Amino acid sequence: MAKSRRDNMGHALKRGEFQRSQDGRYAYSYTDPLGQRRTVYANNLRELRIKEDELTKNQLDGLDLYTAEKTTLDMLFDRYIKAKRNLRETTRTNYIYNYDRYVRNGFGKKRICDIKYSDVLFFYQSLIDERGLSVHTVDGVHGLLHPAFEMAVRDDIIRRNPTDNVMAELKKKIGKNKGVRHALTVEQQKAFLNYIADSDTYSHWYSLFTFLLGTGCRIGEAIGIRWKDVDFEKRVISVNHSVSYFAEKVNGVSKCGYRVFLPKTDSGIRQIPMLDEVYETLKVEYEYQKSNGFNKIEVDGMNGFIFANRFGSLYNGQSVNRAIKRICEAYNSEIIEKAKKAHNEPLLLPDFSAHHLRHTFATRLCENVSNLKVIQSVMGHASIETTMDIYAEATEGKKQEVFKELNIMGGII
Repeated sequence: MAKSRRDNMGHALKRGEFQRSQDGRYAYSYTDPLGQRRTVYANNLRELRIKEDELTKNQLDGLDLYTAEKTTLDMLFDRYIKAKRNLRETTRTNYIYNYDRYVRNGFGKKRICDIKYSDVLFFYQSLIDERGLSVHTVDGVHGLLHPAFEMAVRDDIIRRNPTDNVMAELKKKIGKNKGVRHALTVEQQKAFLNYIADSDTYSHWYSLFTFLLGTGCRIGEAIGIRWKDVDFEKRVISVNHSVSYFAEKVNGVSKCGYRVFLPKTDSGIRQIPMLDEVYETLKVEYEYQKSNGFNKIEVDGMNGFIFANRFGSLYNGQSVNRAIKRICEAYNSEIIEKAKKAHNEPLLLPDFSAHHLRHTFATRLCENVSNLKVIQSVMGHASIETTMDIYAEATEGKKQEVFKELNIMGGII
């Protein structure tokens, strides 16, 4: 009977195990399912045996360890996005852009077999703490990683999805309300529009921002609105498409351009009654363009777009958000100086984006309309739950106002 090998501590070694003389580390050699000889290493025998047990379990479960050990998160995501053939081109472009911006070449370089739940949690936390991302944006990143890992689970490459329940834990740690979009107050939205209207520098933005605040349209819908979508006689606006500006590769060359897209759901096709402010603003804009020339740009066969920049081209979401930032910075700077001279508290504008204007319109609507189905229809929400969430937030503030008024009037008891 052959005598078993022993390590320098006198422990018997199993078949395939050995201890390296040069550094005393332990190793285990085995043949993988593809017939390739492989070796795993450990600092002690106990750690080595744990790795051996894991290898045995993986082989019994049919997991492709060779693939898992070779595949990085970047490679997995590229495979996942290539398999998603039913994505709209704008959605695919946004997915790739966000992955490249926040994951690729950093966390994406990790091998998927090495990524654990805690790694994902720490990565998401770093996006918030170090890169200043909102929870909403991190949730978007999570929406890319979770299905990619899920595909690896279904392909028997890894046993479990390391991103499972990470967002729930993250939101619990930092507070459920962090990163929630909040509407502008009535005073803030009035200050914002009044400043634009009175500004020589920013007055050309007045029509677009009045439209956004007065219709609740998504930025792509507003950019894509044409004069033929506006019925001045019936005082309604037809929303039936959107325009997006994005980069795409044509014959291997990156190219930026506009594209027209139909709404993602049937609920996105809707008619919005015109508020007086929107009606009057569009009337003034129409008369101005009638005298000075209409926008001539054409996108996917469509023309007659209402809103155009000074170069005669359409706006895009990023340029609109940059304009909001410039306007708010200019307004806050001026109002702070005026407040110092008047010795009063300035009404400052917060950081916000074009989508906050949609949320602001929805909030004003919820504060004045109690029929949720009407609100859902006007907003184009696919799910009534989205409408209910906004309604609950809006009416919470309204509830406080009502009870303050009741106290002033002597209460109801």
